[in-house]
Amino acid sequence: MIIDTHAHIDMDAFDDDRSEVIQRAKDSGVDYVLNVGCDIESSLRSMELAERYDFIYATAGVHPHDVKKIDHQTYDQLKQLLAHPKMIALGEIGLDFYKNYSPPDQQREHLRKQVELSRELKKPIIVHCRDANEDAVAILSDYFPKDPSARSGIFHCFSGNQELADRALEMGFYISFSGSVTFKKSEELRAIAKTIPADRLFVETDCPFLAPVPKRGKRNEPSYVMHTAQLIADVRGVDIKDIQRTTSLNFFELFGIGKEAKTGTVSYQIRNSLYLNLTTRCTADCSFCTRLTRPVVQGYNLKLDREPTAEEVWDSIDDCKKYDEIVFCGYGEPTLRLDTIKEVSKKIKEAGGKVRLNTNGHGNVINKRNILPELKGWVDSISISLNADTAEAYDRIVRPLPGLRDEIYDRVKEFIAEAKKHIPEVQATIVTHQEGVDEEMCEEISKNKFDVKYRPRRYNIVG
Repeated sequence: MIIDTHAHIDMDAFDDDRSEVIQRAKDSGVDYVLNVGCDIESSLRSMELAERYDFIYATAGVHPHDVKKIDHQTYDQLKQLLAHPKMIALGEIGLDFYKNYSPPDQQREHLRKQVELSRELKKPIIVHCRDANEDAVAILSDYFPKDPSARSGIFHCFSGNQELADRALEMGFYISFSGSVTFKKSEELRAIAKTIPADRLFVETDCPFLAPVPKRGKRNEPSYVMHTAQLIADVRGVDIKDIQRTTSLNFFELFGIGKEAKTGTVSYQIRNSLYLNLTTRCTADCSFCTRLTRPVVQGYNLKLDREPTAEEVWDSIDDCKKYDEIVFCGYGEPTLRLDTIKEVSKKIKEAGGKVRLNTNGHGNVINKRNILPELKGWVDSISISLNADTAEAYDRIVRPLPGLRDEIYDRVKEFIAEAKKHIPEVQATIVTHQEGVDEEMCEEISKNKFDVKYRPRRYNIVG
């Protein structure tokens, strides 16, 4: 199951075997194909494909190469096309100063006009940006101000730098990678692919162009999107199933097509680890956390209608030995349910499994005692959120609940030091890119003061 979020199977490169290409996509597990218009004619062809095949959807727009052909009828034609129920976005539109097939001033003018049309019609946009980063951001930021919770559209076939990716994310855009990310010389692009939050990630073919390795040099087609998805999974350290699940949910959330993630998830697999979701309650309201607004990780919705019993948690584990580790970790603080941790951990260990606990380090304060001796022998490793190098930064970023604010940062550090006495493997973690946090000092505190492992992580990349 995967989605090709950008294809051009209406092009003449597919005239001889279009139906076979579409069938291969279906047979290879492609759930949906978004066929993208580049001018009025290709948008019409895309609509016809969408009408003929239930799993194909389409867009209408004028590519920057072709804006010089826009006339007085074009925008009325786009409106008519986009009224069709399977025409789900406006695009592809944007700027291309690499080839400049249309004059740059016309590109800028019609990018604005097409964005304004998308706003009028309440449609997402598909953005083409090549060698025009500053101009694209300058224009789009007039319409899409900083709002990471927004769903603005897709920067397709991303080939920009990290700064462009960050600015696009700030404006609420998704980032889609094509086969070019698999090319040998695309190290920088692969590095950027590692930084895109899971809830803003897509993969595409942009076929018939940019066939991915190992198909490079051939005509690209939607079935090849699996190769790009596998590469993205590899560079992000996840399984291809994680990419399939997250991108499918992203497609649903942007376009309303597909399936919404079910709530009430108790156990969920990422890579070869099984995570256990005990609670959505927490003793902090971290500035970066979406626990209360979007409790989704790697395509799983962790919202709980009620907290599972210890028996239900245990029953959700199919085979303790098949996983590299079983992790107590959801969108809440697990040590609020200490008894459940202890009961289930014992069963996991007795069944031959390995246990990790992810915690904010408030467990001793929550339970009003040193809980770490009670976990000895049952928890193999523990990850503790340090998140800051000073108490002031900690309070501002982690935002502990009012009753816990007094000296809580010092209590977290005490918890890290105490954990070393009882848990075989201890690591301190931070969420990176937090304003006012000295990440080097966090590493210094972890490694030199406490002699524990240190793990910086960008929020919502892996899990």
